[in-house]
Amino acid sequence: MALTSTTPATAQGPDPSRLPQPATEVTRAIQRGAASELPPLSEEAIADAEWGLVAEFGVAPILNAAQQPIWSLGGYEFLAAADVPNSVHPGLWQHARLNLRNGLFKVSDRVYQVRGLDISNMTILEGDTGLIVIDPLLSVETARAAMDLYRRHRPDRPVVAVVYTHSHADRFGGVRGVVDEADVLAGKVQVIAPAGFMAAALSENVMAGPVMLRRGHYQFGGLLPRSEREHVDAGLGKSISRGTVTLIAPTRSIEREQEKHRIDGIDMVFQLVPDSEAPSEMIMFYPQFAVLNTAEVASRHMHNLLPVRGAMVRDARNWSRHIGQALRDYGGVAEVVIMQHHWPVRGRKNVSRFLGHQRDMYKFVHDQTLRLMNHGLGPDDIAQRIVLPATLRADWSTHDFYGSVKHNVKAIYQRYVGWYDGNPVHLDPLPPVEEARKAVDYMGGVDAVLARARSDFAREEYRWIAKVAHQVLLFDPGNAAARVLGADALEQLGYQAESPTVRNSYLQGARELRLGMPKLPAGPGGRPDIVRAMPLELYFDYLGVRLDSSKVGDEALLANWRFTDLAVNWVVELSNRTLSAHPGAANPDAEIDLTLTRGVLDEISMGRASFRSAVESGGIRITRGQGSFLGIVDALDTFPSVFPIVAPADPSVP
Repeated sequence: MALTSTTPATAQGPDPSRLPQPATEVTRAIQRGAASELPPLSEEAIADAEWGLVAEFGVAPILNAAQQPIWSLGGYEFLAAADVPNSVHPGLWQHARLNLRNGLFKVSDRVYQVRGLDISNMTILEGDTGLIVIDPLLSVETARAAMDLYRRHRPDRPVVAVVYTHSHADRFGGVRGVVDEADVLAGKVQVIAPAGFMAAALSENVMAGPVMLRRGHYQFGGLLPRSEREHVDAGLGKSISRGTVTLIAPTRSIEREQEKHRIDGIDMVFQLVPDSEAPSEMIMFYPQFAVLNTAEVASRHMHNLLPVRGAMVRDARNWSRHIGQALRDYGGVAEVVIMQHHWPVRGRKNVSRFLGHQRDMYKFVHDQTLRLMNHGLGPDDIAQRIVLPATLRADWSTHDFYGSVKHNVKAIYQRYVGWYDGNPVHLDPLPPVEEARKAVDYMGGVDAVLARARSDFAREEYRWIAKVAHQVLLFDPGNAAARVLGADALEQLGYQAESPTVRNSYLQGARELRLGMPKLPAGPGGRPDIVRAMPLELYFDYLGVRLDSSKVGDEALLANWRFTDLAVNWVVELSNRTLSAHPGAANPDAEIDLTLTRGVLDEISMGRASFRSAVESGGIRITRGQGSFLGIVDALDTFPSVFPIVAPADPSVP
């Protein structure tokens, strides 16, 4: 990863201001306090993380076809230290150590998991004649490595079924590393998913995909070096693989709330849990083995109701209800709970306690947020007030090892009443740069602000210092002192955070203040399987998002798009500088007529061609209105892979 330079190196070596700083005495005191309040990490939990190990995978990198590493557990050796460093929250330190356990694990006869080869787990059920693979990881390369590890220690059988537990990419992206699509099309392999899977899988990251990917750099910390002062964990797992993401469409959809199917001799009870951790999701019970698979609805942490990368707000009440139903149905019979992240929970008593705590955790935060909302408190005030009951805090599985109570409170507030807190002062505030200019001027200018901020830094006021330094940067983007002070404050906040997504966000922000925005290599335009599966309705909606309204006139235009391979026609309308589209017969009054195939459109979507080059090559044939068509496509915006987050936004964006 290359980074732009904002502070020159000295002749004697790297400028110290470019390096992460040690924990301050204030942070050390906070860490000592956190350690004293943590429940003891039970030997049972440690044993669960190691239980059933058949073979470790180790730290060897997994490579892509170009022999580039896309996954490795190398670099986390510092986690072997016996003493918790002051730069890591003591709870997160223990969670990060347990997340490092990796390899092939036996859960019960005929039930195995591969853990630690990606952000998620792969579960493998041994049927009578073949294998049932639950969630084939995020990347083809890691999925293939997981299957190779399994087959080195178990009989080499064909895969007869793949199950996607829900609609996030780490559930399906590696599927082509597990099965050949030809076998799926031939009926040799069935692919099973919950109702609504394809629509949810394709839509979540399309419309706001670029901004989610950029914010994901902060959430997962994948651009941070691995060290006790930077990246230690991603919460769900160690990190995210960066391999080839694929998709094979399901051949069977679970439509009823609960369905029981026998697949290759294994009874599987599928239970839909929609609108919980994902819009389309299901859990499973394997009665022959007394194993409950909670997918991602119950994990060994508090989950996100709204990821800091961005997503649709999740429903805490619904989430709690689904876990409660699982507790009633399986709490008395399940001997083991497995998850598609983390390690199992063993024993009926422990299973029931785990599910009960997970249910009550989401319900408590939901109910108390609504209670305080109805007293008129705003999201920031509520977030400072709500603390889980001691009975829940005593369970390590309810801690902020991914999501956090504060952020989930704000998500619940947003879900019910939106961004506005009811105070008209906040209805139409000044834009950030203009507000910063006024605030800095009121406080006596940049030098006075920074002098006061440095004094406050010694008094633990890191949240305030980060805000003040940001205000100065909005006022004076080139101010090196504000960058360093802001980075120092963000680092201390990151060190203190129990949630790795919070820690990663603070530390990535600090890194960019010190070193500038990352310069990432240009990647492929799109993921072929995802692009090909995208319905035309979603494609045209995204085309509307890309339209730069400042580059089109006020005239109204109609365009007939005829897809010869699909034998369908879409009418696209430009009116009021807005694109709309619908399927239907060609409009005889249209100013533009064009003919193409879906394959040509996919090539454009993947960045292998442009609309203009497709017209020039004949891939798109235009019988009338070529000039108008090219005028519209030339007005389509392109989105950068990185953009400023902790520094002022680019003022040139129209």
